[in-house]
Amino acid sequence: MATYTGRISQRVLDVEMSGIRKFFQAAAPDAINLGIGQPDFPTPEHIKEAGIAAIRNNYTGYTFNYGLPELREAICTKLAQENSISHAPENIIVTAGAGEALYVAITTLVREGERVLFQDPGFVSYEACTVLAGGRPEGVPLTPDLRLDVEACKEQMDGARVFVLNSPGNPTGTVEDEETIRAIVEYGNDHGVTIISDEVYEHFIYDKTHYSAARYGDDVITINATSKTYSMTGWRLGFMAGPGEVIEEAIKVHQNCQTCATSISQYAALAAYTGDNTCVAEMREEYRIRRDMLYDGLLDCGFEFPKPDGAFYMFVPMEQKTFRAIIDAGVVIIPGDAFGERSAGYARFSYAASRNDIKSALERIQTIEGQ
Repeated sequence: MATYTGRISQRVLDVEMSGIRKFFQAAAPDAINLGIGQPDFPTPEHIKEAGIAAIRNNYTGYTFNYGLPELREAICTKLAQENSISHAPENIIVTAGAGEALYVAITTLVREGERVLFQDPGFVSYEACTVLAGGRPEGVPLTPDLRLDVEACKEQMDGARVFVLNSPGNPTGTVEDEETIRAIVEYGNDHGVTIISDEVYEHFIYDKTHYSAARYGDDVITINATSKTYSMTGWRLGFMAGPGEVIEEAIKVHQNCQTCATSISQYAALAAYTGDNTCVAEMREEYRIRRDMLYDGLLDCGFEFPKPDGAFYMFVPMEQKTFRAIIDAGVVIIPGDAFGERSAGYARFSYAASRNDIKSALERIQTIEGQ
């Protein structure tokens, strides 16, 4: 039998499997899962029906590499109305989720050895995509209240190629202020740093306002998806929007690894972006209730941390023995070090779970000695 020792790409060997997935897969069958960041709502009916209709109408072949023209038009309308961003359809690539959009954007922009900055703690794929593209990942430390420090960001941006900005943030739930976003974009654009703005949680903000990075500069790639907003994670449908010069090159990466996003999912996404969005408001209000329930419950257990502004995560400081005790009590949470070098001593809780599961999880945590 063939052996592959020494024959696997070093870039691949340098990337670890996601700590989130590894931990989730190792959970006990009766555990309460507050680990995975997946909406527990069904995809709204009008979106499902659009996907079913696409199958019945035999819209099951390849689409244009860039995506359905009508979907790209709908995305442009969404960006103009919701984000105050002006793009033409030729500035949009429809992708297989935000994950592919992120990979395509970093692969297109980053040359060998160039630095890519991202929040630390931050989403696990930023570092992995950078390594796979041949770049040098570099975490930007957050303040004690889990926010970006503009002046510190400016210092690190000197000589960097890309800054990946995620607001609302995963794993922190932080929504950055308009002043912070504007300052990072303007400084980056003035110094040759492209901003990749990951905005997949934009509609799940509870006490603040979302500001898209591309409002404040031209050298910005906006990444988004239907996954979280419309509870369509398994449909794998996202997009990237940016300057034409970048998109013209990025389509080469997309068409050679993906050809096109799934046609059925594209028709479903068209219904999502052009249809009734009452469902989104309803999900947001339910997440707000769950956030308050989990936050108050964890405070009662003795934890102290900032109340998250958005997404559906809480990043909670705790000792390793406490983390282990919570796991042993049958509650799945994710260790902080899965999200960066500076994340040890934290754990991520997801409240994309039912109220009953949150209540049961808190009851289990309350039984832990010392809580």
